[in-house]
Amino acid sequence: MGDAIFKTTGSKWLLPVSEFLGFPIDQVNFIACQLFGLAAAFWFRLYLKPSHFKPLVRHTVATVLGTAFLVFCFGWYSMVTAMGSLTVCHVSRVIIFNYGVPSTDFSGPLMMVTQRITTLAFQLHDGMCKKSEQLTSEQKLAAIKERPSLMEYLSYNLNFLSILVGPCSNYKDYIDFIEGTHISRRLKQRSGSSNGHNGYDKSPDLSPLDAVCRKLLVCCVCMLLFLIVTRSLPITYNVDPDFINNADFLTRLTYAFFSIQAARPKFYFAWTLADAVNNAAGYGFLGIDENGKPSWDLVSNLNIIGIETATSFKTFIDNWNIRTGVWLKTVCYDRAPKHRLALTFILSALWHGVYPGYYFTFLTAIPITMAARAIRKSVRHHFLNSKNLKLGYDIVTWAATQLAICYTVMPFLLLSLDRTLIYYRSMFFHVHVLSILAAIILHGKHKPKSASSVSTKSPPPISSSSSSSPDLCQSVPCNNNDKEA
Repeated sequence: MGDAIFKTTGSKWLLPVSEFLGFPIDQVNFIACQLFGLAAAFWFRLYLKPSHFKPLVRHTVATVLGTAFLVFCFGWYSMVTAMGSLTVCHVSRVIIFNYGVPSTDFSGPLMMVTQRITTLAFQLHDGMCKKSEQLTSEQKLAAIKERPSLMEYLSYNLNFLSILVGPCSNYKDYIDFIEGTHISRRLKQRSGSSNGHNGYDKSPDLSPLDAVCRKLLVCCVCMLLFLIVTRSLPITYNVDPDFINNADFLTRLTYAFFSIQAARPKFYFAWTLADAVNNAAGYGFLGIDENGKPSWDLVSNLNIIGIETATSFKTFIDNWNIRTGVWLKTVCYDRAPKHRLALTFILSALWHGVYPGYYFTFLTAIPITMAARAIRKSVRHHFLNSKNLKLGYDIVTWAATQLAICYTVMPFLLLSLDRTLIYYRSMFFHVHVLSILAAIILHGKHKPKSASSVSTKSPPPISSSSSSSPDLCQSVPCNNNDKEA
């Protein structure tokens, strides 16, 4: 195990750096590629402008750089694609590596390619095989009327902006970005009028520099937290026999809470850096916000403030791994004729992998979501008439939400069946018991209708959806166990 962290299927050029810093070589390769990608993104936006170069050139450069990143980070593993091979790779992570997987392994890019291939397939189906009246408003906007060329297809799936850690975006948004109409089209969608912006030459010059700098600052803070806090609170200590035998329940609960909190910065870092890379290239413009400033959050994968201040299970999920939630909603939840929740759960589980801990997380989320829904409908309206009561309610629900997330997510990070059962036994399965009892006792109860009460939809606990989407697919951590969990 001593030299295990310095082994990789990808390039070993940075091995001296890995050994000097004490970081796994796969993590060093990943960060190096993302930082190089950040510099390349600025060059892509400032030099390879749509007004100076044809889309074919921009597609080719994006594809070549993305392929180079794959080979540098993952070597020959990176050449396998889509859902069937993705499952094989997930199984190999368990059987071949025996849970001793690298923290950034080859299945990550395959998971993202799977999202993009299936997204493109359904959007092509909507545009070429369905009538307009059969589509929802969201499906109409994303529908593709003609097949992409080979270079467009490769560029969408393998571009250097999102090949390593995502996020997945709509094909039409990506093509608009390559062709230079991304910003003007988003402005037209928001305003509902053409405003005279019909091509790249008339598109407003909105610089993403402020957004990129802000997100890079977040990355620096997250990296410091990872180096200082995350390493001092290892997740595996939650199942250490001496700790379980000698610490009381409240001590174990407290450590579990803080160790889960400490595990988040590495995910914040990876997703925020990926967002910054996209923005640096000029991709990710969402529109003009309520303050009249440009928003560059179209492909953002998380909302850190929303996560850390969440007062409900649903709110937490809505702000975590947003683009994966959108994908699950787009390809499964909105299309399944029946049993939508169950089918979306199955797809999400298969996409994540075959570690038992993943399935414990998803199964645990079901009674918690049902209980949270029932409690909110039965109790919340009693606290809305007083500011002090509402504040107290928010504090209590914040603490309950964070503890429930901690309990639910722990198997996702522990991975194995034996460690998951050890942890849940040490916690006396208390959240399982309480949530099932709450769901049963409060089942069928509905809060009275009043002006102050707010109706809520209950989304399936599968993966977070964007704020503009209906309250549907949700999920607890996702993607790679370290990179995107």
